Amino acid sequence: MNIRSLTANGSLDHVAVAVHSLDEGRALFELLTGEAGSPPEILESQGVRVSFVGSVELLEPLGSNTTVGRFLQRRGPGLHHIAYRVDDLEAELARLEAEGLRLVDRKPRRGAKGHLVAFVHPSSTGGVLVELVQHGT
Repeated sequence: MNIRSLTANGSLDHVAVAVHSLDEGRALFELLTGEAGSPPEILESQGVRVSFVGSVELLEPLGSNTTVGRFLQRRGPGLHHIAYRVDDLEAELARLEAEGLRLVDRKPRRGAKGHLVAFVHPSSTGGVLVELVQHGT
């Protein structure tokens, strides 16, 4: 399985950047893009506080023992994942698993803005954490 076939059914939805401070990260990306950031949203189940500035999702961990908190401890601030929009997330997960990709999530869950999301493990995608996003659910 290569990245091209992974993205064949979806278009780029957003890129996510892990930050220590959502307020500082939002100010920086607002300055860079000239766009206003969305109001912060807390996703307790994922242990993050998020805000979008255009197509950039900023992720601030709610604690050091969360996925994003551990990411920041290991790697520091920076690119966390890329997300592709899909029409049918459950079907896409089944297709990718059948193709041999390792999934972080076998079932969709609620993500930012109430969308359904699931992640594909970076060991299957060239070292990049990939999120699949289904809008409008």
